[in-house]
Amino acid sequence: MVEQRAQRAGVETTVRDLLLARADDTGDGLLFEDERHSWAEVVREGHQRAAALRTLLDDERPPHVGVLLENTPDFLLTLGAAALGGLVVVGLNPTRRGEALAADVHRTDCQLVLTDADHTELLDGLDDVPVVPVDAPDWADLLEQHADAGAPDVTIGPDDLLMLIFTSGTSGDPKAVRVTHAKVAGPGVMLAERFGLGSNDTAYLSMPLFHSNAVMAGWAPALAGGATVALARRFSASGFLPDVRRHGATYANYVGKPLSYVLATPAREDDADNPLRLVFGNEANERAIDEFATRFGCTVVDSYSSTENAVIVQRQPDMPAGSLGRPLPGVAVLDAETSLPTADAVFDDDGRLTNADEAIGELVNTAGSGAFAGYYNDPGAESERMRGGMYWSGDLAYRDAEGWVYFAGRTADWMRVDGENLAAAPLERIWLRHPAVTQAAVYAVPDPGPHGVGDQVVAALLADPPLDAAQVTRFLDAQPDLPTKGRPRWVRLLADLDELPRTATTKVLKRSLADEGPVAGRGRLLEREERGTTYADVTDLREVLDQV
Repeated sequence: MVEQRAQRAGVETTVRDLLLARADDTGDGLLFEDERHSWAEVVREGHQRAAALRTLLDDERPPHVGVLLENTPDFLLTLGAAALGGLVVVGLNPTRRGEALAADVHRTDCQLVLTDADHTELLDGLDDVPVVPVDAPDWADLLEQHADAGAPDVTIGPDDLLMLIFTSGTSGDPKAVRVTHAKVAGPGVMLAERFGLGSNDTAYLSMPLFHSNAVMAGWAPALAGGATVALARRFSASGFLPDVRRHGATYANYVGKPLSYVLATPAREDDADNPLRLVFGNEANERAIDEFATRFGCTVVDSYSSTENAVIVQRQPDMPAGSLGRPLPGVAVLDAETSLPTADAVFDDDGRLTNADEAIGELVNTAGSGAFAGYYNDPGAESERMRGGMYWSGDLAYRDAEGWVYFAGRTADWMRVDGENLAAAPLERIWLRHPAVTQAAVYAVPDPGPHGVGDQVVAALLADPPLDAAQVTRFLDAQPDLPTKGRPRWVRLLADLDELPRTATTKVLKRSLADEGPVAGRGRLLEREERGTTYADVTDLREVLDQV
């Protein structure tokens, strides 16, 4: 009931309201490296930036401002400016490259892009959209001209647009999710009340601000509760605990595998001697959740959601092993062809699912769109999501007789690597640029690491003449639009066409490839270390099998 009341209150408010409520708050609002801003200063600087940006924007066009930055105060202050001034921040993913990044800028109607010297090169060739470096004198001068700006005279409602955040979908093209004020304020108010966040708390934010998790699970709860935001330029496993201690962080958010990366750092006897009391996020596995909570002396709360935020499954203390948790009312597992509920899952004595064909379906919000406000400039993708008045997530799952839900993979052809969705088709098109590559199949296998969660990428290639490890490394290094998460962990070099299993219509059966695992099947295998970029031949298959 507390969460429901808080969520209703959040839906009725705006992020502008939350910021204006902090206008006279002299307590710490933003910490970054050696910088310190009170909440009152954050609000004043938001007014200043909103006024400065308005002078650069055409009032006859959507007020969309692209932001291509790491986690710096410039990003958060621009987000605040957008909330206060009726602007829209387009979070640009710096792992995108070349024409793909330019396409993201164009399809979201960005009037300009704010960036810095570290990212300017990524925008080379973007000649029709102004690029504004925030670390240049011209930008500093413009801000100074508006140093005394007050609150913008605008009317903003909960359903007004605040951000466009990209996610990957089943078509392989990124989709810009419409993020309204309510979609940020609602979770902010709900989580602040649920976790008791207040002025005595500090929220450590190291997840990328172009991702919804950082905004909705990190920044918004701190803003709603009046907690301090301790901003990290980027996530660092080795820097996590020192940062928590330095800033006195009591709360942190995550998406994907950060817990596992921190757990991989050398353990110390005093690890639990830190101020952290609660960590909230999604997509961690059970082992990482338990080990992190024990080692660092805190509570970890994990849940299932997505950028669209239309299907939510919550973990609960009594949930069975391997389960995502219990879905919110209206969320069901449906057969994609009949739109009817799938059969309850049946398990054998070893816990294996015995009726996968009947039990696995798609996670669906049967009550409607939930918090999903649609995709920007993509009615086709929006129609695909909203079928029959219901929101179809694209995620496969099964449900046991007690109502617990288990994740079973993804529909179509997409993968989730380190919290990022990736589609296979664009990666295959990159591989086919190599003159020797005649066939390419990119697919996912479960992450085999000790704290593995999500997927690892495998590429199966037919090449004539055959490639070696050095050639593969050089080729990938030279691809400007290769997503940083799209570099495969394993490359299978196949000798002839028959080694790619196919349907009767010549489509590659990637499920068959994935079922073989990364180190089985035919062909020569190349491997890179988890965080490396170079490949080497796997000469002793037993060593690799021992790791899986």
